[in-house]
Amino acid sequence: MPTVDMSLEQLRIYTSVATEPEDFDVFWDATLTEARAIPLMPEATPVDNLLPLIDSFDVSFAGYGGDRIRGWLHLPAYRSPGHRLPAVVQYIGYSGGRGLVQQDTTWAQAGYAHFIMDTRGQGYGGITGDTADTHASAGDVAHPGLMTRGLASKEDYYYRRLYVDAFRAIETVQSFPEVDADKVFLAGISQGGGLALAAAGLAAGRLDGIRAVLADVPFLQDFPRAIHLAQRGPYPEIAAFLSRHRDRCERTFEVLNYFDGVHLARRATAPALFSVALLDDVCPPSTVFASYNSYGTENPRQLGQTPAKSIDIYHFNGHEGGQEHHWVRQLVYLNKSLAP
Repeated sequence: MPTVDMSLEQLRIYTSVATEPEDFDVFWDATLTEARAIPLMPEATPVDNLLPLIDSFDVSFAGYGGDRIRGWLHLPAYRSPGHRLPAVVQYIGYSGGRGLVQQDTTWAQAGYAHFIMDTRGQGYGGITGDTADTHASAGDVAHPGLMTRGLASKEDYYYRRLYVDAFRAIETVQSFPEVDADKVFLAGISQGGGLALAAAGLAAGRLDGIRAVLADVPFLQDFPRAIHLAQRGPYPEIAAFLSRHRDRCERTFEVLNYFDGVHLARRATAPALFSVALLDDVCPPSTVFASYNSYGTENPRQLGQTPAKSIDIYHFNGHEGGQEHHWVRQLVYLNKSLAP
């Protein structure tokens, strides 16, 4: 079988060499305390989407620093009055934004409240976005893209802002009267999968109601290996930056260590369904397994609770992963998790 990484036997036992900083929890406690001190102030305005079976709303809420983060909320039009729906919070892949209002209503078609979080500073790729990244560090020296934006410090790094946005998106969804706050699922592909894992780790012990996490070919996992191994996609932005800024290598990896999804996945307590593609040269399989193998293994807030987890393996696929086949798998998984 062709491969871009380790054998499957090796992948099943692989763990990252990344060691989390001693003040990892202190850093994220302070970050979220500061963020949550700002009122969430969610707003939802009805939008004519030209889809008679779906009701859509243009949403905004206070993310990192109080910045207004946009999103779409889609609901089945013929829902029962007063009935609260389970919700799927969807995070978007790298370079993408929330898209057009009609572009993706998949989970609402399946009977869920479907919330798509826009991604600050992105939306320049295949899917449009509407949320700017206004932080001062956005103008600092960086490689084109987002991976090195604000990388001089953990306080200014771009993904600090994005992880907080992802966390506050959960709070926003739970605030809607149409949503059952005890039945929230986090989902995403690539960067979206990484954000789902980060949000799950940050939410553990802080937010109740997350039923499961759907992380497909997740990005932002196991930085030390990913940056050296990935041939395409966002990780090489960091390698390219360091090839020019040779004196910043050690400091860069110190900062990235606060945002490694492996550390955040370890803290998660909700059940999880991962997917991995063994020919993925964007998010190498070992980096996905590093996160999967550590997922839920050590949560200092809720010791003794190890969540159920499983991983679907696509042997002959690259970063596209399981696509529509995996969505069917996810639909069955969610429906079973809601069964009495």
